[in-house]
Amino acid sequence: MPAAPSRCRFRSPAAGQPRLPNLHQVHLIPAELFASLSDAGFRVAAGDLGENVTTAGLDLERMPLRTLIELGPTAIVELTGLRTPCVLIDRFQPGLKQQVLSSAETGPPFKSGVLGVVRAGGMVAAGDTARARPPSFSFRPLPAV
Repeated sequence: MPAAPSRCRFRSPAAGQPRLPNLHQVHLIPAELFASLSDAGFRVAAGDLGENVTTAGLDLERMPLRTLIELGPTAIVELTGLRTPCVLIDRFQPGLKQQVLSSAETGPPFKSGVLGVVRAGGMVAAGDTARARPPSFSFRPLPAV
């Protein structure tokens, strides 16, 4: 029986420097990424890349910094940046890191989800609605974090 796949675990820079804010509390990935990876010959399912939440119908990587993602009835996550593909991702499947790096001239440099901080807690369950609320004051692109 093959060993269970190892997941890439993201470690916040705040772990080594506690005075830094932890901008990496929640990792969100669009479900559409899994279809794209499947089309390229990779077998990746929800949870395999260490994400906490999988969304559908939201173009997460193109949302502006500080967009609020409402999850279920009460939870809110504020987007803080693009998730930089982990160096360990190729241990899960060789070539996967290259696949999630964007080759497009425009748009985000990575296709590996976004990171955010919890602004309001609450229960979130499979099938809950995810809604995006962009900031009204600034539309800066998400930085790589």
